[in-house]
Amino acid sequence: MELAERATILTPSLTLSIDSKAKAMKAEGIDVCSFGAGEPDYDTPEHIKAAAMASLDGGFTKYTPSSGIPELRQAIADKFKADNGIDYKPSQIIVSNGAKHSCYNAILATCQPGDQVIIPAPYWLSYPEMVRLAGAEPVFVQTREENNWKMTAEEFESAMTPRTKMVILNSPGNPTGSVYTKEELEAIVEVAETEDIFILSDEIYEKLTYDGAQHVSIASLSPTAYNLTITINGFSKAYSMTGWRLGYLAAPEPVAKAIDAIQSHSTSNPCSFAQKGGLAALKGDQTALEDMRAEFDLRRQYMVSRLTSIPRVSVVEPKGAFYVLANISQFGLSSTNFADRLLAKHHVAVVPGIAFGDDRTVRFSYATGLDIIKKGLDRFEEFCKSL
Repeated sequence: MELAERATILTPSLTLSIDSKAKAMKAEGIDVCSFGAGEPDYDTPEHIKAAAMASLDGGFTKYTPSSGIPELRQAIADKFKADNGIDYKPSQIIVSNGAKHSCYNAILATCQPGDQVIIPAPYWLSYPEMVRLAGAEPVFVQTREENNWKMTAEEFESAMTPRTKMVILNSPGNPTGSVYTKEELEAIVEVAETEDIFILSDEIYEKLTYDGAQHVSIASLSPTAYNLTITINGFSKAYSMTGWRLGYLAAPEPVAKAIDAIQSHSTSNPCSFAQKGGLAALKGDQTALEDMRAEFDLRRQYMVSRLTSIPRVSVVEPKGAFYVLANISQFGLSSTNFADRLLAKHHVAVVPGIAFGDDRTVRFSYATGLDIIKKGLDRFEEFCKSL
């Protein structure tokens, strides 16, 4: 039996692998402190669940338009106008089965064999695999800790070739927590426009910023940026709706039309009643978002203060999302070896940085309770002292 080459070149998700291993240990009765999963530990707000349940009770269980129900696409367009200063028509909005699905649709619609896609590293681990599935080639730009893990316009330009079709930016970012400033994004747009390079802007963590950092949507910067950018967002992180699998994108009309066609032949449409939940999320009370963000901020500050006090560990203070990337290279271990030993000996789960393109690091998620964070960091510090 011979598999398609595209299936054989993929690397399984280390994030899910670590999370599964930690859950298996917990099932055996082992007290594991897990910092692996990128998932809020809060329940979905009640009014969102109520809207989905009401739609189920009302029989809203059939196919919907492939790109989402009209009222949700309109609500997303309204959200872009109010929150991000971008004018999109509902026809430019595609609702999908999660922001990950939106990213893949966007890459599939724009990239093909022979194309190159520039990805700053450390990166979210699925970006390169999506590019490879589209037949294109990922090109990595190694960012620097001293520059807060952000790619500069000069580094972007140096990585470009005549084959460059797209650049992927994630701000606020996973796994680094970095937030690009308006000026940094404007400089990147100036480079992209010289060769009409698509910008895939993954903004799924936009509601989670700290210390006065401001999220800026690239498409809002200029008409050129608008015409080059595919903006990705969703409900998973801001509204704690990870299992609902509901995301969306906004794109120039021809790109949106192509993505609509792809989605119509792959998944038909996003989940019907999940869309009603998404509509309630956008139109309902937003208090829960700020409460969750404030709690994440407290956890962030505690985690950073603890990690920076441990000898031979360095971190860049994240300004967004809910991750801290710790540099553990001074211990002389690969990130996988480090993470495996930490889990086996001290029952603490972190994600090896090699999954994100940087073997010097491990990623901590603070989307877990402060009691677990304190206990886990006590164990982590003990482990580091033993090396």
